[in-house]
Amino acid sequence: MVAQSGIWGPDSAQGYHFRGTLVAVAHGTRSAAGQAQIRSLVDAVAMCRPDLDVRLTYVDVQEPRIGDTMAHVQDAVIVPLLLSTGHHVRVDIAEAAGDSTVTPPLGPDPLLTEILAERIGAADAVVLAAAGSSDPAWRAEVQGVADDLGARLAFVKEVPHRVADLRRQGAERIVVAAYLLAEGLFYRSLDRAGADRVTPPLCLDPRVAGLVARRYDLTSARARM
Repeated sequence: MVAQSGIWGPDSAQGYHFRGTLVAVAHGTRSAAGQAQIRSLVDAVAMCRPDLDVRLTYVDVQEPRIGDTMAHVQDAVIVPLLLSTGHHVRVDIAEAAGDSTVTPPLGPDPLLTEILAERIGAADAVVLAAAGSSDPAWRAEVQGVADDLGARLAFVKEVPHRVADLRRQGAERIVVAAYLLAEGLFYRSLDRAGADRVTPPLCLDPRVAGLVARRYDLTSARARM
């Protein structure tokens, strides 16, 4: 269970007094490993920000769903644990937000690009593997990440074909840079794509918890202006 940590407030004789509520919204996955990774990420946010009531909810697959959570929360800051602005951010989360504020998603962000670049290492060719979407804005954002890394963009189902094409072109060491936050069906499929190495899910880097907190802080500060 995600820790809901806080500070003891002078006006709170009966329990913790939080200075704000951060609702982290993940996509959701059936992967036990992926579920644990997201819980660990949000636990890390709660540990580094004891002044906040940190809650975890989902847009799909898992419970509680964002709509159910927000029915009982007011004046929260919602942080989408997603890597681009797509349907879930613009529709599902926006509709559930009510009077609460929604931050930009975690990605794209220079920190995530930096983490991927550190993990790629030596390679003749790099394929940036992303979940895939028909949303033009989503595609443009993720293409920008690929361009920054000097990588070829491929949606997860296309990765084996892209790797095979690169092999035919003479690439000997191919790395798949996984633009995925946690393990799940998409991530596991990358192991069968024929690359020499697949980078770990992004949420395993401890710096990502700080990114979640910064999304909260920047949006919360703007809301108070």
